[in-house]
Formats: sequence, structure tokens, C-alpha cells
Amino acid sequence: MTSRPSPESAAEATPGSVPESPADQAPESPADQASTTATATTPRWNRFDASWTIGLFGTAVGAGILFLPINAGLGGLWPLLIATVLIWPMTYFSHRALSRMVCASSNPKQDITGVVREYFGETAGRVVTVLYFLAIYPIVLIYGVGITNTVESLMVNQLGLDPWPRWLLSGVLVLAMSAVMVAGKKVMLVVTQWLVYPLIAVLFAVTLLLIPQWSFDGFGALPAPGDFAMSLWLMIPVLVFAFNHSPAISQFSVSLRERYGAGSMQKASSVLRITAVLLVVFTMGFVWSCVLALGPEGLQEAKDANLPVLSHLANVMGLPLIAWLGPAVAITAIASSFFGHWLGAAEGATAIVRTMVDPRQKRLSDRGITIGVSVFLIATTWLAGVLNPSILALIESLAGPVIAAVLYLMPMYAIHKVPALARFRGKASNVFVVIAGVVAVGGILISLFR
Repeated sequence: MTSRPSPESAAEATPGSVPESPADQAPESPADQASTTATATTPRWNRFDASWTIGLFGTAVGAGILFLPINAGLGGLWPLLIATVLIWPMTYFSHRALSRMVCASSNPKQDITGVVREYFGETAGRVVTVLYFLAIYPIVLIYGVGITNTVESLMVNQLGLDPWPRWLLSGVLVLAMSAVMVAGKKVMLVVTQWLVYPLIAVLFAVTLLLIPQWSFDGFGALPAPGDFAMSLWLMIPVLVFAFNHSPAISQFSVSLRERYGAGSMQKASSVLRITAVLLVVFTMGFVWSCVLALGPEGLQEAKDANLPVLSHLANVMGLPLIAWLGPAVAITAIASSFFGHWLGAAEGATAIVRTMVDPRQKRLSDRGITIGVSVFLIATTWLAGVLNPSILALIESLAGPVIAAVLYLMPMYAIHKVPALARFRGKASNVFVVIAGVVAVGGILISLFR
């Protein structure tokens, strides 16, 4: 069955052949782009596209999914229903806009940090680069702590082993995850598939396993309009960050530019659309199943105990399988999301070094910067895993408004101001993304100061 392309998809349609020489990768003028739009077709779906789809899915489904049902479900069933309807367009349109910013650059190998300098100037570019790094880097540290705690708990509670010294356990785990990133994007995408496919299967299995426990008791009453609006407002940021895969969008877009040339923008839309569908189906299916199985009282008990939802389910329902699935989900989710956030943190750190330490690019080689950034990320993530600081959760919350602004508001400003993105102006989706971004940032700030 075929369908007519929407005006937005037609606007981004471009040739799909892979360029064979540097000359073929030269950016087209607006006139050239317009002349090719009518006859352009999307490059056929292939393993490369599937790998990035799974990689982006893995970036989004991080450790936060273990607490997502609790945080989202406590707002009530009706706000959760509205949020479920809204989260797909919010996720797709926002990440598509960020990808368009990168794909529209005149330099096909330029990442988001270089794109911002190109569009907004050196000063604004440096500010955004620093904020971009500070928003993503703490999450890398949090995953270093999370993977150490999860594996230590598995060793003690499920395997009955004596725990390793924390410095050794954290070092082995952080080095193992970092080695995947140092090996390159191709290796990262392969390993991510090994992790994410089982993760999808486990999420689906838990969703089905909990169906016999479903109950709508306590969820029937429609809350007062004020309470309904506030619950929905506070729920939106939780879902935004559970579905956020922006740290990997820049390298994803650069990779598509290198492979598809002028057809990268349309291909990016296709990959991001499918990624958003997978996230809604499997993540929200998991959330709904957990919420209905636990009920309002069970969700509050899990929050009071500060336990991941699967750990609480194992304790209250007496399901031994859940006790094993919990660590499996946590480890695979943390590892897969760590990879995507490493990409963003390394990208930001590299840009900071190049623009502020060696702006003329004469003292430091690309290889030297890459090695230095990798050593920095490994050492600090290892240290965080050893120290196990509780302040990291607060850092993550403070980084939230920056991530929401970069993902939702900055691309819309670029579309409004940058000539290369002018053809995307005047779309209803732009208004929707701006409103969603303001709501998300406002909800985060309210939750911090309540």
C-alpha cells in the first residue's frame, strides 16, 4: 500500500545514492536541492539503517526505564493516557529537527558542535558546546555508578557470591563498556544490537507476564482539572528523558551524511520515525503493564522504598523470574544507553579542546585529542563508580533543562533563523515542538523547586 508524501517529507526528499567521490559529497545549492526534490526517492532500508535504529533505541532505553513506571504512573491513569498519545510526536519531531540541523550543514562531516558555530557564530557555538557537554557528561558518570551497583547486587543477591572490591568491579565494567566505544562506531553498533534485541525481548516478556496481575482499581476517578493538568505537566519531562536519544543524534546524522550524501535528511526521518515507534510500543507497553499490575498503592510503596520497579515486583509478587529479569534489564539498558551518551560526551569534550585549548589546531592532533578525551571519560567514570556519590542524581536533574532546550528549542530557533533550514519554516510540527519544549523545561523546573 502506498501513500502520498506529506509536504514535510516532500520538502526533505533528496537523491538516495551513495556518493562515490568527495566531489559527489559537495553540498547542493538551494536551487539544486529544489530541482531534485520532485524525482527523489528514499534509499532502500538496509542493515546500516537497522543498526542505527537499534543504537538510538538503546540510547533512549537507559537505566531510567527501571523507575519510569513509578514516576509516570503516580500521576494517575488519565494523565498517563494523554502523555502516551503525545510522546510519539514529541519524540519524533524533536529528534528529527535536531538531525536536520546537522544534515543541512555545508560541511558533511561536521557534528552538532561545529554546526552550532556555523549557524550562530563562534561565541554562541562555544557556549552551546559547553552546555551540551555538561548536560550529557554527568549521565555518563551516573551509568558508571549504576552498572557497578547493579552487578554488585546481582553477585550478592542472585548468585550468592562475595562482592569484589568496588575499585576492581567498577574498573572492569567501565573498561569493558569503554573498550566498545574506543573500538569505533561499527563495533559499537554491533554490540548494541547484541544488547538491545534481548532487552526488547525481556521488556516484552515482562509486559505479557504481568497481564494476569492487571487491575484498574483506584484508577477510575477522573481527577480535578487542576490536578489533572499538574500531573500531566510533571509527567511530560519524565517521559521526555526516558525517550531522549539526542546524545547520539549528531554522530548518527554525520554517519548518514557520509553514507547517503544529499539523501541523508530523508533517510534520517525514516530511521527516527521507526525508532520512535519502537520506543512507544515497547517502553510504554512496559510502563502500562507495570502500572496496572502494581496499582496506585504499589507504585507509592516502590517509590518510598527507592527500588526499581522490577525489584519491587519481585518482592511483592513472589515471581522468581522477575528477580532474574530485573538485573538483566538493568545491565543491558545501562550498557546500551552508556554507548550513546559516550558519543555525545566525547563529541562535546573534543569540541571544547579544539575551540578553547587549541583553536588554531596546530598543537594537538586529532588522534591525540581522541585519546585524551577517552582517557578522561574512562578515568572519571571509573572514579564515580568507586565513590558512588548520591549527588549525581541532582546533577542529572539540573542537566535536564539544558537537554530539553537543546533538543526542543534550539532546532526550532535554527529553523527560524538559518537560511539552510528555511524550507522547514511554517510547519505545524514546529509549533508543537516549541510548546512541548516549553512544557518540558517548565515541568523540570517546577519538579526541582517543589
